[in-house]
Amino acid sequence: MSLVQVQGVTLNYPLIGMGNRSVKNQLLSTATGGLLTAGDQIPVVRALQDISFSLKEGDRLGLVGHNGAGKSTLLKVLAGIYKPTFGTASTSGRVVSTLNLALGMEPEATGIENILIRGLLLGMKKKEIYKKMEEIARFTELGDYLKMPLRIYSSGMATRLAFATVTAMEADILLMDEVIGTGDARFMEKAEHRLKEFIHRSKILVLASHTESIIRNFCNKALLLEQGKIQQIGPVDEIFQLYQQRTATTFSA
Repeated sequence: MSLVQVQGVTLNYPLIGMGNRSVKNQLLSTATGGLLTAGDQIPVVRALQDISFSLKEGDRLGLVGHNGAGKSTLLKVLAGIYKPTFGTASTSGRVVSTLNLALGMEPEATGIENILIRGLLLGMKKKEIYKKMEEIARFTELGDYLKMPLRIYSSGMATRLAFATVTAMEADILLMDEVIGTGDARFMEKAEHRLKEFIHRSKILVLASHTESIIRNFCNKALLLEQGKIQQIGPVDEIFQLYQQRTATTFSA
């Protein structure tokens, strides 16, 4: 059974090297919505505050909010990249993250070797990677380039290789910060079809996006974040209505 359980999660960022520079602290406090505090003379930004929710199989949660609201930070907590200052975030099942497609890619290794390296870092077994290797290679359309070092690839070719590898995985819990693209307009239609299949195969999805249509397309519930706090979680229509109301109020104030 795949599960996500987040209970009372608070995450503080210490701003090392800032000291007690009062003017800069005031500016940062304004920029972070007044969530800048001082702890042992070191300024701290509270990126998330008392976050609690749970997800079960079939849940597709969209994270909604302005830049700096805490969406990407929450995804990184779920991925295990950040450890909460307080509270707990636990998952049951294989977690696959697309937060950094280039993670683990080795410039001096060949494309084939990078598929193996990236797959192992994503939690795949060697047997599983080798079973999927031919399909991944075929999808990339990179041909003989797969036998060459990654350093000679264009950025689009490297992205295509990483995309093909991560979307070959079977994810129990899929974490996405915006819908990933391939950097190649000609390749995009094929990639979109593969991406949709990848998302639908996952048992639980947590997707952060600034694009309302993407949230509506892939998610069956949404969570509105503001200054690191949950404002509301519920049906997608209800959350976007609240988000629009709060945005209108903010800009008219």
